[in-house]
Amino acid sequence: MLDKKDTILKNNLDYTLFSWSKQKGIKPLNIERAKGIYLYDHDGNKIIDFSSGLMNVNIGHGDQRVTNAVVNQMQKVSYVTPSAITGVRGELGKKLAEICPGNLNKSFFTVCGATGIENAIKLARLYTGRHKILTRYRSYHGSTTGAMSAGGDPRRLKVDAHQAPNFVHLEIPYEYRSKGSGWEQECFDQLDRILAYEGPENFAAIMMEGESGTSGCLKLPKGYFKKLREVCNKHGILLISDEVMSGFGRTGQWFGINNHNVIPDMMVLAKGITAGYLPFGALQVTDTIASHFDNNPMMLGLTYSAHPTACAAALEVISIYEKDDLFNNAKKMGAYMEEQVELLKSKHPSIGDFRNTGLLGCIELVKNRKNKEPMAHFNAKPEDLKVMDKVKAKIAELGMYTFSKWSYIFIAPPLCINKNEIDEGLKIISEALKIADQAYE
Repeated sequence: MLDKKDTILKNNLDYTLFSWSKQKGIKPLNIERAKGIYLYDHDGNKIIDFSSGLMNVNIGHGDQRVTNAVVNQMQKVSYVTPSAITGVRGELGKKLAEICPGNLNKSFFTVCGATGIENAIKLARLYTGRHKILTRYRSYHGSTTGAMSAGGDPRRLKVDAHQAPNFVHLEIPYEYRSKGSGWEQECFDQLDRILAYEGPENFAAIMMEGESGTSGCLKLPKGYFKKLREVCNKHGILLISDEVMSGFGRTGQWFGINNHNVIPDMMVLAKGITAGYLPFGALQVTDTIASHFDNNPMMLGLTYSAHPTACAAALEVISIYEKDDLFNNAKKMGAYMEEQVELLKSKHPSIGDFRNTGLLGCIELVKNRKNKEPMAHFNAKPEDLKVMDKVKAKIAELGMYTFSKWSYIFIAPPLCINKNEIDEGLKIISEALKIADQAYE
């Protein structure tokens, strides 16, 4: 007879499907509970979570203040049709208007980041009457058809025949791999060229991540967002900031775009809005856009839009950010993380680069610092991931969960982390990097 742990594993493997993975041979974490920056499995092992789940558990795990807020709301009303109103819906809308920049004062509540992106695309087209959306390669906006087509992540290539039309992509080289000092100007010039080729009058929106995440925390050239704002103003194009990952303190600011001193026309919010405690998202739009629909039907809708229980979770999570001063902690701990990773570079030649904003960071591993040969190339095949697979396996063996892909190891722990916990996590990564160092040429 199977014990509880094995029964849980069997049920999950036999009756559920796992994202982004072949279904045989996987070894999922079997988690019993979680607290702070730690996960605990059914064998009692303590696992440090160095990527906040999927860069969403910003306040840390197991905060019972959120539990209490959710229970309190469910005791009143757990669900009501989105055409009805609740006190918590209005309170959350008001709070988001307070913390969002400029006149981004109106919220359309969604279920997650992908549904936020889908509705941002639809709303941009409805508002402008145009059809094209400009995004960047090496971006990720979600896994629904429109969001995946908008992104530049190679996972979309498996469903390439089913991509949505009218998405135009541009490349933004990243500084670490760019040759010479002219890469920044080339980024600006490429933007102008593509708009000229496609016709700026055809674009409903330009959509960018507030700060790059799973593509490798790649930095935009200085002033690039301001250039986008100018282009949008000139041609009547909407600027959409995808803040799903970079929002709610992840970069040390309320939103990633705050680091660029630009106000977009829309922002897509999710992940950190509830810190992952419940699925939820929001599309935040300006008063100008919202007023267009005062007398025009806004043809957007979701069964679970403005879900009262999720609204309650979001309100409490936002309150925790403020009460616990988590954004300042993210800045301080981010600076400390950068110092410590810089020290690791002297010990590990396989560390080529570390890119970080607040607590959204990525170590890039290389086989050779001089020619910057990556430990695994973009969209590498399984047979080319042998070294990285060993590094990842070692990290897991030593008691850490963190997101990694290709030659990247991401560092994005909960914003409540302290120096001792950072030291603990980096010690594990340092030990695993000995494997990568052996592959260094």
